[in-house]
Amino acid sequence: MKCIHLSDLHIGKRVNEFSMLEDQKYILNEILEVIDAEKPDGVFIAGDVYDRTVPSAEAVQLFDGFIAGLAERKLRTFIISGNHDSPERLAFGSKIMDDSGIHFSPVYSGKVAPYVMKDEFGAVNIYMLPFIKPANVKRFYPEEEIDSYTDAVRAAVENMNADMAERNIIITHQFVTGASRSESEEISVGGTDNVDASVFDGFDYVALGHIHRPQNMGEKRIRYCGTPLKYSFSEAGHSKSVTVVELKEKGNLEVREVPLVPLRDMKEIKGQYRELTLKSFYENTSYPEDYVHITLTDEEDVPDAVGKLRVIYKNLMKLDYDNTRTRNLGSIAGEADIESKSPLQLFGEFYEGQNGRDMSDKQLEYMSELIENVWEVEK
Repeated sequence: MKCIHLSDLHIGKRVNEFSMLEDQKYILNEILEVIDAEKPDGVFIAGDVYDRTVPSAEAVQLFDGFIAGLAERKLRTFIISGNHDSPERLAFGSKIMDDSGIHFSPVYSGKVAPYVMKDEFGAVNIYMLPFIKPANVKRFYPEEEIDSYTDAVRAAVENMNADMAERNIIITHQFVTGASRSESEEISVGGTDNVDASVFDGFDYVALGHIHRPQNMGEKRIRYCGTPLKYSFSEAGHSKSVTVVELKEKGNLEVREVPLVPLRDMKEIKGQYRELTLKSFYENTSYPEDYVHITLTDEEDVPDAVGKLRVIYKNLMKLDYDNTRTRNLGSIAGEADIESKSPLQLFGEFYEGQNGRDMSDKQLEYMSELIENVWEVEK
């Protein structure tokens, strides 16, 4: 059985105030061309279909056209909600669409029944687990100890009662510990959303969404396919793709990437204003059409630099300076390792930066209790 693994379309997203709808329409059409070439049996969309829980009419129309194209190709399509989606809105009309082979995960109800696909090797059970938080699971299994995202996902998976002697695929949207993030993803303070990969033991393929960079999590059967488009300049050097999954007899899995070429790429360029406006420089590049982040190295600020540079680089998204002044300003310490610190540590650093002194023991005790109460509500 061959399937295409997609995730994190983020339809309707704006990047630095630029609408990405035209780019998304282009890349969805390119994905349909990949599908026509690969001729898969099914398509997985592992969450974050939209960028907002209440998507725009244009975003809904674009996705509607895409799934209509999948239905016309008689493809079984399995779609779950991510943390950016409203599970209730995404699942609307799902019972009617089931008949056309387009399957949406319902709002999590404590039970996940598999869909079954068949090939020459027999049945493949496909489980759809939308983005869940500990509180979503604990309400259905109050007797179980569910204090973390790992506990929640483990409880949800164990209660699927999947027969691991058979071939099983799970589509889910979570942050598996150790995944390499990008700036365009939401970061949970202190890494509280981490899920240990061991919860997926026994599954033949785990189609993950949530992380924007394609990567295997320790082994090829647990995989993030990444976004089809770049959504931040931290991804400027990344290559985007769709993942093709071929599941044969039990234990025989092949995974490969098919590259995607966007309508416009993301590029970062650096230099002095005069250099970047020389005709000989920009005419020999694709930068005028691409989305660009320009870093000027001039010691003096250029008046109306954005307006002037957009005459040449019409898709200039971001402008900053790298010179003596900006280097002296420095950067915010601790930003790189935000996920490795607890919420209390992060607040303590913020307090110290604002007040020039550490919190007192009484303040620490108060904040610790407050954070614990907030996290308990969140779970």
